[in-house]
Amino acid sequence: MLPMDAAINLRQQCSHFRVLVIGRANAGKTTLLKKVCNSVEDPEIFTPGGERIDLVIIEASAERSEHDIENQLIFKSNPQFIFHDSRGFESGSATEIQKVKDFIDARSASSTLSDQLHAIWYCMPTDTNRPLLSADEQFFEVFGTGKGK
Repeated sequence: MLPMDAAINLRQQCSHFRVLVIGRANAGKTTLLKKVCNSVEDPEIFTPGGERIDLVIIEASAERSEHDIENQLIFKSNPQFIFHDSRGFESGSATEIQKVKDFIDARSASSTLSDQLHAIWYCMPTDTNRPLLSADEQFFEVFGTGKGK
């Protein structure tokens, strides 16, 4: 545990906690984020440069299978959290796994604390007996052992 003054110093350097959220569609990611942020509203979505994105554009992009892991999801009720949403690996797409790996590597390489990832939450549905997908296993093999660094 950090001494109190060290924790205060870290908090002054970084005004938010940055989290990458990964999981299959309908794994409960949004529900989890709303609970953590004590919100009933959807998050606001911002580009990496801080420009607000209209939710209609995001929904249209989702229908076309477009997705940007760099976008930042922020809840008005708790703006100290910045979330990044990764599409699930259910499609088995090697390119999606590579996007996540590249994102994690880039955030890990940042020398600025506020730009780094502070946590990765991998959400899995528990109300089903579906086994892990090979892409899920690949993610844990690479990142669960530190080999992805």
